[in-house]
Amino acid sequence: MKVPTPHNGANLGDIARTVLMPGDPLRAKYIAQKYLTDVVCYNEVRNMLGFTGKYKGVKISVQGSGMGVPSMGVYSKELFEGYNVENIIRIGSAGSLANEVASNYSNNTKLNDILVADNVFSDSNYIKANKYNDIKPVASSSLLLKLNKVLEKTNINVKIGNIYTSDTFYMEKELLKEISKKDILGVEMETLALYTNARVSNKNAIAMFTVTDNIIMGQSVSSEERLKGLDKMIELALELAYDCEKDR
Repeated sequence: MKVPTPHNGANLGDIARTVLMPGDPLRAKYIAQKYLTDVVCYNEVRNMLGFTGKYKGVKISVQGSGMGVPSMGVYSKELFEGYNVENIIRIGSAGSLANEVASNYSNNTKLNDILVADNVFSDSNYIKANKYNDIKPVASSSLLLKLNKVLEKTNINVKIGNIYTSDTFYMEKELLKEISKKDILGVEMETLALYTNARVSNKNAIAMFTVTDNIIMGQSVSSEERLKGLDKMIELALELAYDCEKDR
């Protein structure tokens, strides 16, 4: 893939091997300003901001993906296949499916929980449309292993399991209740594309989320709680990124 791409103005070498990827480009800017040093903005195309800096002395990048499967599909593919990115760590928000008819994991998923997707269910046509029929969208086993080692050194609790990627943000409550009967931790909108592209490109990806709402029960966290919860997840992701790069 030729770079710069139509969606990314960076040159080869501008982007680190490991990239943190929130949906919101302004959150990418927030992470870069708060947690990284020696920061350089490498992309402003379409305002999908991307930054490279150092965390504990190692080179790490952070870039927005936009919202939904199509947008994540574009940006993650270009990073993997154009910019030689090896690892993408998605950091986003998810909705809890806990309710009176929920079963299995979803019963225990609460606001502010941190979730990690090891497998993805979806209503998206992304795999079929791209004729990736043999691709199973799962998290990278090497990143899961590294994450578990990072967790052993912290007091952060996460729930690892199935996530549902939807093409629809405003899903009907009855449909959400049907999904909640399955063994699914939460619902979001991007991970299917990320995991599929990682498998196709023979690269690594993992997605983690802070639970910020429950549409079925009409619950959501305050803006202050949201920021605090997201910061905890961001710090976990940064430690994982550091572990990926520290021995290079």
